[in-house]
Amino acid sequence: MLRILDRYIFREIATTWLAVTMVLLMILLTNQFARVLGDVAKGNLPRGAAMEVIGLSATQYLTVVVPIGLFLSIMMALGRLYRDSELPAMMACRMGPGGVYRPLLWLVLPLTLGVAWLSIDVGPRALVAVERIGAEARREADLASIEPGRFTVFGPDEAVVYGERVTEEGGMEKVFLQRQLEDGLVEVVVAERGAQVESDDPDIRLLVLYEGRRYEGVPGTASFRVVEFAEHGIPYRLPSLEPSDPEPRTMPVRELMRATGVFERAELQWRLSVPISTMLLALLAVPLSRSQPREGRYGRLAIGLLVFIIYFNLLSAAKAWIEQGDISPELGVWWVHGSVLLFGLALLGLQNGWHRRIFS
Repeated sequence: MLRILDRYIFREIATTWLAVTMVLLMILLTNQFARVLGDVAKGNLPRGAAMEVIGLSATQYLTVVVPIGLFLSIMMALGRLYRDSELPAMMACRMGPGGVYRPLLWLVLPLTLGVAWLSIDVGPRALVAVERIGAEARREADLASIEPGRFTVFGPDEAVVYGERVTEEGGMEKVFLQRQLEDGLVEVVVAERGAQVESDDPDIRLLVLYEGRRYEGVPGTASFRVVEFAEHGIPYRLPSLEPSDPEPRTMPVRELMRATGVFERAELQWRLSVPISTMLLALLAVPLSRSQPREGRYGRLAIGLLVFIIYFNLLSAAKAWIEQGDISPELGVWWVHGSVLLFGLALLGLQNGWHRRIFS
């Protein structure tokens, strides 16, 4: 059972964490919402999938928001208790560091387990789902998604298409098309109208142009082939829903554990680093939040943010060094966590006089 002081400290930190996390998450989702609306306007995402993509993105953001939100909330809540002389009064009643960490564990442990689940399992699956939604949108893209009067990159071959007018049936009038062929050849087609036609192969679609002219050749040379046509079909392959070579960040954790490549091992260590860093940041936040009674409530936040930035930048650098082969995967990112753990224990020792007891 939690004591009265334990419940008080727990409530102060938990309410602050909830507020900080919601604010940070809303800021990130607002930026994501603007990007998703841009993708919908460009035809890269279906309109009905916008909210689903934002929801899936929220699960990925939580792996970053939860650790930093917990770190800031501990510093803010304990900083207020120090400023109002509440924590010094508690310590005068013989409440040591364990009296602060005990109620803190009731919040840190569930959050660590939750963020581990998000980082190891839910986050990669959400990323795969977002990529699949984008692939389905690219497969379903048709001429109606092209904005009339503007040059648009269309299809997996990245052909440049221009239509003076787009009809209600999904066709175009006064069509210009340019695409890059093999061996430096460039194809330019000008037609009166165009339409999309399904083929027998579900992975292939036809762009059929009517009453036009086709130019094919190498730019800068005089050798061009000119063909007039009444009807000309241009086949193109639709993007696959299943990537042939999945990236490590989308791979299930079981596959990462079986893999021996440096990219896969770096990704596995990065996912495991999220729950580890959550606990280490909670450990660090307690000594970093200690301030004088008259010191400002947010006086230590700048130091805390600097520590957080250095910590996560070192983790990112260690992950990149593993991928580049500069350090061994056995050393990996663990030296960063070890250094932060030693730093946190050293701060606790200095603030609580453990060094004087050891050397006395």
